[in-house]
Formats: sequence, structure tokens, C-alpha cells
Amino acid sequence: MKGETVVMFLLFVVNFLISPASGQAALPLVINTWPFKIATDAAWRSLQSGGSVLDAVEKGCTQCEVSQCDGSVGYGGSPDERGETTLDAMIMNGDTMEVGAVADLRRVKNAIGVARAVMERTSHTLLVGESASVFAENMGFAAEDLTTNKSLNIFSEWLKGNCQPNYRKNVLPDPSKQCGPYQPQALVTDKQLRGHANVHSHDTIGMIAVDQGGHVAAGTSTNGLTHKVPGRVGDSPIVGAGAYADSQVGAAAATGDGDVMMRFLPSYLAVEQMRSGADPSAACKTAISRIKRHYADFFGAIICANTTGHYGAACNSVDGFSQFFYMISNSETDAPHLMSVDCF
Repeated sequence: MKGETVVMFLLFVVNFLISPASGQAALPLVINTWPFKIATDAAWRSLQSGGSVLDAVEKGCTQCEVSQCDGSVGYGGSPDERGETTLDAMIMNGDTMEVGAVADLRRVKNAIGVARAVMERTSHTLLVGESASVFAENMGFAAEDLTTNKSLNIFSEWLKGNCQPNYRKNVLPDPSKQCGPYQPQALVTDKQLRGHANVHSHDTIGMIAVDQGGHVAAGTSTNGLTHKVPGRVGDSPIVGAGAYADSQVGAAAATGDGDVMMRFLPSYLAVEQMRSGADPSAACKTAISRIKRHYADFFGAIICANTTGHYGAACNSVDGFSQFFYMISNSETDAPHLMSVDCF
């Protein structure tokens, strides 16, 4: 009987730790999208060694950039229609509400670092394209080739496959059958022409850090959507869309089909829901539900955390995506821990 009691207790503990509804309050806290354990670990170690929440978010996202998490963060992934990898990133200080962001960044690997430089070394919020790259180089960031053999191969196979998939519409030649260059044709409003992002075509690291004093920061980093139209910017570097932080409330960070999700500012909405008293799980679900009313089949998820250390997540259920995995580390786990939530 005693042995059975021990077994039952262990099962309870395991179930408690992986339960998507657990979200037990404990500070400090690091939470990030996807099973990017190395990023969680880097951020957690930064907090434990006395770093600020901004330091933690920067170090966590940087680790993913260096390690090319899932091929969707950092150099050498998600080539655009020209075969080039470009980067987007954002970081937000929940104490001061300052934001730094870069989009369509070329030649510089440390996108989150450049985003922080925008926040701390300019009065601006967002720099884009070639000018963002020149700014980064002027700030001492190394200019490097972001292309790898892997990204070249992805691009080559795409060209061989008549540039499928792509994100063009209302153009000639028929983008569902041929590569460009394209010219405009009469607009067609059939929603079937809208090509939603494939579940496997892109991801983002979104990260939140909350310290013992309730100070909050959030950030994102991504190489965007594979085969995107050059110059495309998704939700990741857009404040309120990719992430949002307010040390009076908490923070949120989103991942998924950025072209759809950015239209609804889900991270901002989730934080405002928490401000109104919603717990993080409910706030996340509200943000996803708002998008789902208009785009029932969109691919996306969101993580939320408040200043007391409670956290949660939500995701939209579509074919091939019924459960969302994310990482947390807090004073209870004292190490990166994998969590999950069932999509709805």
C-alpha cells in the first residue's frame, strides 16, 4: 500500500508539472514560446546571476539566434523569394514602456541585440531594411553573410518546384503555378486566394521575463516566413502584436501567422485583459478567440504572464496543430520545464 501511495504521489507531481492549467505563481519567471530549452536556460541563468529582465530576454533570444532554433530564428533560415534570409526582432521594457525593434535586417546575426540598441541608443522604436543594417554596423555589430548551405538548398528546391508555395495573389502569371516576375491583374475577392502561413513554414521565439520585484520585459526574434515577398514584415517586431510588456500588469508574446495576427494586436489585448482582472490563461484565450472570429483556420498561439508569476498559454486548433508546447523556468522548477496547452 505504501508503494502504491508513492507511485500515486509521483504521478500527481508529474501531472501537475505538465498540466497546461498549472501556472502556479513563482518569481522570478522566464517563459517562452516553443520547446526552445536552450533559450529558456540562457535567460534563467542571466536572471540568477543578477541580470535584469532586459538582459534575460536579450540573452535568451540571442541564444536562439546563435543556435538557429528550429531553423526559424537566426541566420540561415526562411529564405525569401530572392533566397535571402532577413531578420526581425523586438524588445520591450515594461518599466519605462520603451521599445526597440528591427525589421528586414540584413547581414547582422544578432537581431535582438540590434533591437535593444535601437531602444537604448536612439529615440526611435523601429528601424527597417538596409538602414537598420547600417545602424547596426555603426553600433559595432559585425556584418556577416546570413546565407547557409541549408537556406540555399531550400531556395533552390523552391525554384525547381515552380516557386510553390508563395504569398502572391491577384497577379499574372498565375502564382499557384509559376514563378515571377509578376504583374498585377484585376482584384479577386475570393477568400480562397488567401494563402495562410503553413504550420511548418515559420515560428518565432517570444520570451517574457519577470524578476523577483515584478519588473517585466518581453522580446521576440525570427527570420520570418519562408518564401516571403522581399520586404515583408510580420508581427514579431510590431509592438502589441509580437509582444507587449507592462510592469504594472504583465506581458504577452505571440507566434504564428503574423500577417493575420498583427491585425489584432493579440499581445496588447492579452495584457489589457490581465489589467482588467483576467488570469493569464483566460487572457491568452481571449486574444486567440478575437482572431478566430475572423480567421477560423489561422495558425497561432500566445503566452501570457502577470507580475505575480502566474502564466498561461492558448492556441488555435487547426490541422496539424492541436497542442502548443512552451517553456517555463521559475523558482519552483529552478530549470527549464516543458509545458503544453491543448488548442481550441
